[in-house]
Amino acid sequence: MILNRRAFLAAGAASLALPAVVNAQETPGVTATEIRIGSTMPFSGPASAYGVIGRSHEAFFRALNAQGGIAGRKINFIAYDDGYSPPKTVEQTRRLVEQDRVAFLFNTLGTPTNSAIVRYVNQRRVPHLFLSTGADKWGNYQDTPWTIGWQPSYRTEAQIYMKHLLAERPNAKLGLLYQNDDFGKDYVIGVRDILGPKFDSQVRAVTYEVTDATVDSQIVSLQAWGADSLMTAAVPKFAAQTIRRVFDMGWRPIHYLSNVSISVGTVMEPAGPEKGTGIITSAYLKDPTDTAWDNDAGMNEWRAFMRQNIPNGDMKDASYVFAYGVVHSLMQVLRQCDGNFARDNVMRQAANLKDLEVAALLPGIKVNTSPTNFHPIKQMQLQRWTGSTWARFGGIIEGANV
Repeated sequence: MILNRRAFLAAGAASLALPAVVNAQETPGVTATEIRIGSTMPFSGPASAYGVIGRSHEAFFRALNAQGGIAGRKINFIAYDDGYSPPKTVEQTRRLVEQDRVAFLFNTLGTPTNSAIVRYVNQRRVPHLFLSTGADKWGNYQDTPWTIGWQPSYRTEAQIYMKHLLAERPNAKLGLLYQNDDFGKDYVIGVRDILGPKFDSQVRAVTYEVTDATVDSQIVSLQAWGADSLMTAAVPKFAAQTIRRVFDMGWRPIHYLSNVSISVGTVMEPAGPEKGTGIITSAYLKDPTDTAWDNDAGMNEWRAFMRQNIPNGDMKDASYVFAYGVVHSLMQVLRQCDGNFARDNVMRQAANLKDLEVAALLPGIKVNTSPTNFHPIKQMQLQRWTGSTWARFGGIIEGANV
């Protein structure tokens, strides 16, 4: 079943008469008239480019509420700014859970920030749904059964890049620039999965901190080491810096870029679109700048949503497409709840998505979860920057180690 905004809003309106299955007084965040959903987003700070994801969610829920909400209840979406700072995330999450009494958390953004709260929300048995981070550990259903990811694993992404690189250049010397946290370290693990004992001789890995001003010195050191290929596991600010610096140095490695930093509007254009020509990344979402989707029903649906609800939004920014995809996955969960929004049932339905097709995803990529599969999306496709857009090549690749 393809889940789209028009169908969902209609379903929401049609469900107004559904009775509440659970006594609202016994269900945190749920009353006879509303469901409170919480999130933390970097509306400020070094990852503020991602703040549009939270703004998109706010717009979506406003539109949904205007159509009557879901199961007779309006969505009260509460998103606080954490500045991409883990201590602030802890503070804001406690506020959401203990003061605002949200039913669950949705799409909280960032690997270091979610790492700071994952134990807390699991101890509290608060559903922690569809995190905006691809850290491999969000699929650890045994240890953190109330936390589930959404996007493909960074570890699997790195494995795919390495397989491609070794096919192109078997004796490659790889420079690996990564953020010094679990986000970046998953790429190191993925590279090591493929190279095994050759890792130490073929890879030079350097880190950066999110508080750093630039990554110029790291890039210089990797070129000086003799790297003929580069993998950049960075958030948009540092990804754009890397692209500019590599080009301006006259260095031309085979360059792989984390798929969380491939937005045309926030990375490629600020870096200088011509400076990133040839960069390789992976995709699971439709690229809003790709002319292949000019007449695509799903992307036309998204464009209509943007025009009506976020008229000043950057239509080149893939973060809006991401937001549209993940919120529709949540909508399917809420529909499956059938009026019972108790936390255990919300979590049960999040772990029971079967071949869900979402308008924002590439054809052939589906959302699947189960009680033993907390990695909803395991498929990707490689693509290359042309100087103006991303051009996909090869087929859909199924990740194996997620």
